[in-house]
Amino acid sequence: MRILVCVKQAAQLTDPELPAEGGTIRLADLEPEYDINYYDTFAVEEAVRLKETLPDVTIDAVSVGPDRVETTLRRALALGADNAIHVHTPDMSMMPAATVAHLIDRSTADRDYDLILAGVMSEDAMQRMTGPMVAALRGLPCATSVIKTRLDMEKKAVTVVCELEGGLHETVELALPALVTVQSGINLPRYASLSNRLRARSQAIEVVRVDPADIPDTGVAFGPLFVPAKTGGGEILTGTPREKAESLISRLHEKSIL
Repeated sequence: MRILVCVKQAAQLTDPELPAEGGTIRLADLEPEYDINYYDTFAVEEAVRLKETLPDVTIDAVSVGPDRVETTLRRALALGADNAIHVHTPDMSMMPAATVAHLIDRSTADRDYDLILAGVMSEDAMQRMTGPMVAALRGLPCATSVIKTRLDMEKKAVTVVCELEGGLHETVELALPALVTVQSGINLPRYASLSNRLRARSQAIEVVRVDPADIPDTGVAFGPLFVPAKTGGGEILTGTPREKAESLISRLHEKSIL
């Protein structure tokens, strides 16, 4: 059985210094640190747990991005992946999910994966789109926000429990091959063992280089980011509680809110 885990190198913006009011924000100017996407660590862990319960399982990790993405792939190897695939692109700072999905699909289309796992979303963009887009491009059944998986190799199916809004759960059975995006809390990602860390440092990583001219135009572009200018100020109501309430109601009526 072959499992592919999609991992992203996410920008870690803990306390960014934003430009003056109204100024344009560029991610590169904020000089963020990068690390493996938090939600993707659960996907790697789920793949490793499946490998521990099933025979002859191989786990490949794939990531899209410039040279710095290598550190994230080595982290995935240290966490238990067997192989790593680096889809090498120029440093585009922010890459649309559709572009990433096309590059993952194109670079791994000739490999027969039984199951593709990804984190439910990235912690920087939080779009939840890359996994489902890969599934759509591959024509695979897909389940999102999964909190439990169970493989049945005799039926060639995976049964998953999806987390819905309002605390509801839905159980779905997908025929393999399939794609699943996992929610945080599905497991507890392990610490990388020393032996795995040492192996990951020296292990060869397969590099699939993408010519900039071959990066697909998905019709999605990022506009400028900026700090919005102030358009007005607040007003503090004074007086007794009754006077404050009457004043508030009067203002709401003036603005046709009530």
